[in-house]
Amino acid sequence: MRVLVIGSGAREHALLLALRRDPEVDALAIAPGNAGTAAIAEQHDVDITSGDEVVKLATRFAADLVVIGPEVPLVLGVADAVRSAGIACFGPSRDAARIEGAKSFAKDVMDAAGVRTARSEIVDNPARLDAALDRFGPPSGDPAWVVKDDGLAAGKGVVVTADRDAARAHAASLLDSGHPVLLESFLDGPEVSLFCVVDGESVVPLLAAQDFKRVGDGDTGANTGGMGAYAPLDWLPDEVVTSIVDEVVKPVAAELVTRGCPFSGLLYAGLAITSRGPAVVEFNCRFGDPETQAVLALLKSPLGQLLHAAATGELADQPSLQWSDGAAVAVVLAAENYPGRPRVGDVITGSEASGVLHAGTTRRDDGAVTSSGGRVLSVVGTGADLNAAREVAYGVIGAIRLPGSHFRTDIGLAAAEGRINL
Repeated sequence: MRVLVIGSGAREHALLLALRRDPEVDALAIAPGNAGTAAIAEQHDVDITSGDEVVKLATRFAADLVVIGPEVPLVLGVADAVRSAGIACFGPSRDAARIEGAKSFAKDVMDAAGVRTARSEIVDNPARLDAALDRFGPPSGDPAWVVKDDGLAAGKGVVVTADRDAARAHAASLLDSGHPVLLESFLDGPEVSLFCVVDGESVVPLLAAQDFKRVGDGDTGANTGGMGAYAPLDWLPDEVVTSIVDEVVKPVAAELVTRGCPFSGLLYAGLAITSRGPAVVEFNCRFGDPETQAVLALLKSPLGQLLHAAATGELADQPSLQWSDGAAVAVVLAAENYPGRPRVGDVITGSEASGVLHAGTTRRDDGAVTSSGGRVLSVVGTGADLNAAREVAYGVIGAIRLPGSHFRTDIGLAAAEGRINL
């Protein structure tokens, strides 16, 4: 099987490594890739938001399967173009990708499917903002305001704050930019990321993971695209995962079928395990980053065959997934000033170590690896338990040098110390 992966981050690096372990996969390509992926796959520089460009590349490469990593090409309909060319594609249609691309659409789907989620309201007119804010946040009994961009925001369009002025300022800035605002009630409890491979109404869950959005230790600072993750979640009972699949993911998948936009690809449910049970925070239409780096490090089943089955309508016939024992931890090394405008162009040393997945990197003509984005590397450690995996990951990241870079030191720490209780 010849597989073309679309994307340039550590998620795509992790996908390539897992695909390479599949005995059925004999050729790999990626577009556009990065300095790390260039070592394990053919690298091509094309516009991944253009369906025509991706189809041309997939045809030249004679791809048997195209796997689209990022959300933007999916929301723009690149998967539709690939399928229309007669090439199997792992990734939802433009219509189905609205589950991530338009939060108001996702809310409507969840309401129709009877899925529990936060109370919400769309604000598209500045004149309505103050009255809407009064219906959410501390005066309404919630501990904080939750303000989201209704569209795509790479994980950074969310503000959760007890400061009304900060909530209003974020909402006003979104409205000034022409973006509708989604206000939500606050959901208490630890958050969980559950990836499910979906083909219409067939649903195959992967390991549950937990990611860390805030930039600083102790969940402080601004929201980011994700600063780290770990899997599995030993504190989350198996029956809760089963209930999420049966009461959240399967009803949403069935509702999308009913609406004439069946989902084919990776449906990511982000949930809060509240005092009243699981409630959806968001849905994404693709593998999450950085959870993918941790989850796929533990997958023993052949990934290429799984994704190809979903892309060709044969997911229901796949055998149960097999997983390695132990745990995996992914820690993100970010550039100076991230999640603001990152410092780029600095030489990185130590990036060739085992367990290092590249994201915002390029290789100069002299062979040096340099930074080119905000999240520069993900370092993955595996071990017999969470403590052992953390020790491996932090041992590797501690030896990497990038001027001004930063990373969280507490990825998975609360779980390792038994401080997460339901």
